[in-house]
Amino acid sequence: MSKGKIAAQKLMNECGIDDPTEFPLDLIAFGRGATIIEKPLGNSEGRIVFGKKKTIITINSDIHYPSKKRFVLAHEIGHLEMHRNQPLIHNDTDATLEYFKSGNQETEANEFASELLMPESLFKKECKGKKFGPDLIRSLAERFQTSITSVAYRYFEIGDHPICLFYTLNNKVQYWKRPDNYPYFIIDRTKLAPPDDSVAAEFFDKQKIYPKEQSKQQIWKSTWFVLHDRENDNDFKFYEYCIITPAYNTVLSIVWEEIK
Repeated sequence: MSKGKIAAQKLMNECGIDDPTEFPLDLIAFGRGATIIEKPLGNSEGRIVFGKKKTIITINSDIHYPSKKRFVLAHEIGHLEMHRNQPLIHNDTDATLEYFKSGNQETEANEFASELLMPESLFKKECKGKKFGPDLIRSLAERFQTSITSVAYRYFEIGDHPICLFYTLNNKVQYWKRPDNYPYFIIDRTKLAPPDDSVAAEFFDKQKIYPKEQSKQQIWKSTWFVLHDRENDNDFKFYEYCIITPAYNTVLSIVWEEIK
């Protein structure tokens, strides 16, 4: 079990929290010795400053979505719980909040936030028996009052259906993840543009963003994966759902196969 998950479970046990949506995060932070303020932060989404007598958590007031503010605050509470005796200041950007692409302390804070906002037992209960797709991701985000992106990462870890993730910034794939023992090999496009026939490419090439009812787009297996000589694209049924953040010029592609 990760350090972040252990710390989140310890906090919930000490505070008597069963369902985090029923307990305001700002009260948790206050009870653990932090003062929260909101103001414009420029290039940061959140910041925590440890002082001798007082700890200040600042959340970027320019964040438009309450669900994202909630994840940022949970991330900073993670620093509060685990790193108060280490660096005096943590500045968290959109990059440090990306679950799989951070330094050690940022990874721990993301793991903490994920477990605090979406406890594993509750998350699995909400996923059980439900078909994967954009509607499920959005309903989970609403249920746990957190960002769609954080739900996608959480689902990748503990969801019922295997999914692959591709994170693209400024039209270059920064990283990708596939589940352990996944049967298909990914074409490594790290630092390259996403595939021409991908949904991600449609955004970067044409600024195309599909409405909710069309956000599940069918693609070829060969779009993101290796198609072997004896295989035919028509024998597979793959889909891509993109979480697009125009302000940061990023796309998180969720790709999955529906078994016939």
